[in-house]
Amino acid sequence: MSNENIRKPPLLIVLVGILFLEAAALAATALWFLSRIFFEKAESLGGAVVILIIVALVAVWVTVTAIYTLRARPWVRGAIFTWQVLQIAVAAGAFQGFYAQPAVGYALLVPAVLAVLLLFSPSVLKATTRPE
Repeated sequence: MSNENIRKPPLLIVLVGILFLEAAALAATALWFLSRIFFEKAESLGGAVVILIIVALVAVWVTVTAIYTLRARPWVRGAIFTWQVLQIAVAAGAFQGFYAQPAVGYALLVPAVLAVLLLFSPSVLKATTRPE
């Protein structure tokens, strides 16, 4: 019996929802970067394009991870954890410095911490573990 035919635990569905929201936020951020390239003078056009490409690729990566999390694939745990750690690091940076944006920091930190907690919940671990 494949994982797709098994009823998904509610916490897994919540985790998938968080991942899709993060992917949507990343896609919106990529569109925002794209608009800034066209409507504002960038200090470094090359740097702006590279950042745009990175954000777009991460949006695709998180979307694919969310899809395969819904399918309860075991490999998603590493991908989810890696992304959440990176997001927590960016959130920490948003809380400090001359251009600190605490609201952005909390918007990044809260879903990342929640996703990590959900990721290690027993029902999600069981759903995303290969049967022996």
